[in-house]
Amino acid sequence: MDYSNITYFTLDGHVNLQNYRYIYFTITFTVYIMIVCFNTVIIFVIYRNKCLHEPMYIFIAALLFNALFGTTALYPKLLTDLLSEKQIASYELCLLQAFLLYVYVLSEFTLLSAMAYDRYVSICKPLQYATLVKMYTVKMLIFLSWVFPCCELGVALILTFRLQLCKFKLNRIYCDNYSIVKLSCKETSINNTYGLFIFSIAVFPPVIFIIYSYIRILSVCLKNSKDFRRKALQTCLPHLLIFIIFSVNICFEIINNRLESKHIPHIIVMIMSVEYLLIPPLFNPIIYGLKLQEILNSIRRLISCKKRAQISF
Repeated sequence: MDYSNITYFTLDGHVNLQNYRYIYFTITFTVYIMIVCFNTVIIFVIYRNKCLHEPMYIFIAALLFNALFGTTALYPKLLTDLLSEKQIASYELCLLQAFLLYVYVLSEFTLLSAMAYDRYVSICKPLQYATLVKMYTVKMLIFLSWVFPCCELGVALILTFRLQLCKFKLNRIYCDNYSIVKLSCKETSINNTYGLFIFSIAVFPPVIFIIYSYIRILSVCLKNSKDFRRKALQTCLPHLLIFIIFSVNICFEIINNRLESKHIPHIIVMIMSVEYLLIPPLFNPIIYGLKLQEILNSIRRLISCKKRAQISF
């Protein structure tokens, strides 16, 4: 199909950009740098410390790397747009950005469910942990958490690419597949059906499994000592908090994008549309860094070593 008449999309979601351009840029740039620094520090700490080369910490590193992947798909383009006179994106790059952001979301759910499996086996079946959660299993789960979303969303991308578009203005500050599909001149039932199918198989099973695993973990904790409950909660609470935060943010984005309520101020809508790429990537490393004692101790040792090196220098 010839797409020679389709060159650029206009990203029309920015609010009062002429008046607040540099304020928006400063805030966004600061947030992005914080996300990169926080996540990189935790990943580096896990990589450097061999005592942290265990399934739970490797899953944490994969989750934080996925956050870097997702935010890099958004923030550099957003920062460029904030300083540009025209906020535009080529058709191909717009589809690519939508693809990368969706891969981030689906991979996040898959990784969170893999982490729930690790915690479930560790607490509910501790004697079988070494057998059920081998390093090969961990690597395979992480690999599949990115491969499956890429395959599923690759089909969605092809279905979107075949559409003939009549409009080229997105009321967004970044590209997403559903907004592009809505610009089509023709019937989009195939795209909508496939999108619903992907959502149902990529989100519901991980969410149901995570809820099930934590019900089982809770039942085991209630039957054991106070010290056991404390240790179990120390490792499970960060994961549960991150799962809740991410799920709530994604629900906001999905409802937001489909209802398009006229009663909510546009600036609130735009803030809500980036929450899943703001709150989880920013707070995940903080939650893990503060809640998990091994990571916190490793960060303290790293800081003290740097201080000693500076003093000796």
